[in-house]
Amino acid sequence: MRLAVLGGGGFRVPLVYGALLRDTAKPRVEEVVLHDVSQERLEAVSHVLRGLAAGHDDPPRVLTTTDLDTALRDSAFVFSAVRVGGLAGRTADERVALDLGLVGQETTGPGGVAYGLRTVPVAMRVAERVATVAPDAWVINFTNPAGMITEAMRRVLGDRVIGICDSPIGLVRRAAAALGVDPARVSPGYVGLNHLGWLCGLTYEGRDVLPELLADDAALRRVEEARLLGPDWVRTLGALPNEYLYYYYFTREAVAALSGRTRGELLLGQQDRFYADVRARPGEALAAWRRARRERDESYMAEARDTAEAGERDAADLEAGGYEGIALALMAAIARGEPSTMILNVRNGAAVPGLPAEAVVEIPCAVDGSGVRPLATRPLPGRFLGLMQQVKAVEQTVIEAALSGSSRLAVEAFALHPLVDSVSTAHRLLDGYRARIPSLAAVFPR
Repeated sequence: MRLAVLGGGGFRVPLVYGALLRDTAKPRVEEVVLHDVSQERLEAVSHVLRGLAAGHDDPPRVLTTTDLDTALRDSAFVFSAVRVGGLAGRTADERVALDLGLVGQETTGPGGVAYGLRTVPVAMRVAERVATVAPDAWVINFTNPAGMITEAMRRVLGDRVIGICDSPIGLVRRAAAALGVDPARVSPGYVGLNHLGWLCGLTYEGRDVLPELLADDAALRRVEEARLLGPDWVRTLGALPNEYLYYYYFTREAVAALSGRTRGELLLGQQDRFYADVRARPGEALAAWRRARRERDESYMAEARDTAEAGERDAADLEAGGYEGIALALMAAIARGEPSTMILNVRNGAAVPGLPAEAVVEIPCAVDGSGVRPLATRPLPGRFLGLMQQVKAVEQTVIEAALSGSSRLAVEAFALHPLVDSVSTAHRLLDGYRARIPSLAAVFPR
């Protein structure tokens, strides 16, 4: 099989290749083609992949290209992880919002709206080329905001595009480990949108063990999300929230914590150093990547953990892996017909009552050789469903704004977001992002 990786010069691509190296079942990915707009980044990542492949028998062959159609042609799977505007765009996503006293985060709040406004048109062009050049391919989308981008691409690709994220499975693993049960043997009652969801139940051996976890102080302290949001608030909710809900439940604290050096600014410095190190010493590319990866993982949501006194990230959690394992498991389930249940971003249908049928939601799904089938969820209480409905309305407005180039709809999307406090601020956000991000200004010229 052939796998095309869009955003193939990205820092996390070696994680995907490492997962492929560990996969020995048949059929397997035998050829990986990396696509990126930057040949220099492609060359740097290729050096890292050669280091990973050393000592492995029959590693997947790696090709690189800056031509999208060449990458897509003959691919059975397409993994999309592009960042429109690069990390410079991310730093603007964060900083423009923070300068207005709002949450400045990559996918949550106005930063996520700005990211979506410039990314949707690119994602749609990718979807159209997939439909033309590789109509039988499955697209696995990790391009953020993942749920929004998956929903947009569905207009062209339908069920053959599936969104993934590692946050829900990480939460499930942590909850199961805190209770001392095997994460592979639990059935999660997880429901939400990408970066906005809750673990409302956790079935183990036929019974819901989540209430036991919520009642146990010592066990809750072993769950990063509970430390981040506080055990009392988690018990009040009666569920374990996705870590990104920190920005909704502790907005004032988040703004204060983020106002220093932002995550985007930190990563921009890290990655500039990494790519410079590889250019200078290509033979040491793998060691440079591993150092940068460790620093990146340990600093994830550090500002929120410091403010909440949540402590350091668990070492075992860092080693458990993330989205690359989900991508591989999804490919294996489809290509080999291996039945699996996974939390994915898919069309709602009737799975989540109260949301539109066409809305992409993040819920457990049954996966096999025929594709993905969303599983029905329990009705949500209003305190969860209302927030989902409002944020989904924002996502769908972003898609329409980006496809039409309507500045009026773009302002509407900002103004509708629960983390934006006024319509006047929404106008200032659009102006600020247009001034800082050329790829957004190209979609919404003044």
